Amino acid sequence: MVDLAYFDSDADKGEILNALREDGACVLTDVMSDDLRSRLDSELGPLMEATPTGRDDFTGRLTGRTGALVARSEASRELVMHPTITDLARQFLEPHTDSIQLHLTQIINIQPGQGAQPRHRDRLAWPQLPAEIEPQFNTIWALTDFTEENGATRVVPGSVKWDADRRATDEETRQAVMKAGSVLLYSGSVIHGGGQNLSEFERTGINITYCLAWLRTEENQYLSCPPRVARDLDPDLQEMLGYQLYGYALGYYSDPDGVTEVNDLRPPEFALDRSPRKKASSAALITD
Repeated sequence: MVDLAYFDSDADKGEILNALREDGACVLTDVMSDDLRSRLDSELGPLMEATPTGRDDFTGRLTGRTGALVARSEASRELVMHPTITDLARQFLEPHTDSIQLHLTQIINIQPGQGAQPRHRDRLAWPQLPAEIEPQFNTIWALTDFTEENGATRVVPGSVKWDADRRATDEETRQAVMKAGSVLLYSGSVIHGGGQNLSEFERTGINITYCLAWLRTEENQYLSCPPRVARDLDPDLQEMLGYQLYGYALGYYSDPDGVTEVNDLRPPEFALDRSPRKKASSAALITD
């Protein structure tokens, strides 16, 4: 039996990464400031209230899921670009990529009476991906306390090393009990699922995940945060959303309104009214 590891927010990153690689999940405590959590509550509260609950047992018939957080919430952008988290994500995924991108942003609001979500692995978004490639670095930020009673996320530490057809038992499952402001880190390969809410209160978290920059993302960031919104964001965040080339040519576009004197194979930054700011290979598309 493997227990879930807990770390202080300033713990050694090597130890955190080792726990993620061995167990598939761990918790960082007290990462989010009270000020940021207050701003998130203020900005996201109306969105949560307006969001309908899920349409099936997986999304949760008593669970609200709200996306497009980068476009809708300035405070959410700080979570997406949290330096400790993005640094861990890059180190965790770097064996298979030289850059990462935002995979999805989602408020998950589990209401009283919601049953446990079926246990699963997030990496199944890409079913053909070889098992030796880890595609994701995931986070769930606690906006409320996560308790056993209100549906704290269930994870199966060590399941990253299991055969694909092995099923987890309740005895092998641990709940990510944590105070508001803490964050659960977990890989795309670990078995997990939302918990059952037996309390009288909502359990609210923000799911922000990152993936290898050469994979298609679950949330289509170009629609959730289109150029008219993204052009006003910080360049680091623009690139995290995917507004940059991967390697020499992945992600270029052509202007659908016509051919101009500008090279017709354009880097995504052109849609934001700027040129690429790094990687010589990006510039190769806009010369000659």
